[in-house]
Amino acid sequence: MGTRTKDITQRDQKPLTIVHPEVDTYQHKLLSRHDEPVLAEMEEFASARNFPIVGRIVGSFLEVMALSIRARTVFEFGSGFGYSAYWFSRAVGPQGTVICTDGDGGNTEQARQFLAKTGRIDRVQFHTGWAQEIFKTTTELFDVIYNDVDKDAYPEVWTLSKDRIRPGGLYIADNVLWGGRVALPEPGDEVFPGWTEAIKEHNYLISIDPEFDSFINPSRDGVIVARRRLDL
Repeated sequence: MGTRTKDITQRDQKPLTIVHPEVDTYQHKLLSRHDEPVLAEMEEFASARNFPIVGRIVGSFLEVMALSIRARTVFEFGSGFGYSAYWFSRAVGPQGTVICTDGDGGNTEQARQFLAKTGRIDRVQFHTGWAQEIFKTTTELFDVIYNDVDKDAYPEVWTLSKDRIRPGGLYIADNVLWGGRVALPEPGDEVFPGWTEAIKEHNYLISIDPEFDSFINPSRDGVIVARRRLDL
């Protein structure tokens, strides 16, 4: 999932537990209303392949964030097989658009198959290729830009995105706590050297940007939400 094809199933063990497992279990129980069969199918698909997805807690958070600003246009940097797009497609409404990107054509086709079962595929556009290059072919301001590409590209994606979010719109990125590594003096052995430092740079750049107000939700692996200010 993201701009490059890498074996992300071989990540090293996460050094910190960000959310206590019992708290996580409790939150999942509160999301039992999300019982659409295709959602469970997507989660089973991810589990069988050890494919990282945001899961229902973060997924419902993405939906609520998009609903809170009445988002109609969403651009995803790194869509995998469409799990996050499932949640955004719920939020944007019949007239909305979610643009999915992924470097793996197999993921793109799987996303088509899953989202077709939701009855909302007409809200989704699918693109296979380098997410940054696909983004450069667009010209509009987006209500939401969502980032879940390879982590070494996070600073680049933020730089590309920040001026393409409409005032009051949101930039959202997953994995910004990176298993707690961002808080450690030394991240330890990493399968992908340099990714922790890239995430830290990304988070810092957002935190000091005067055009955005930001917050990190520590659910799962950390989700940053940065709202572009209206008073500029």
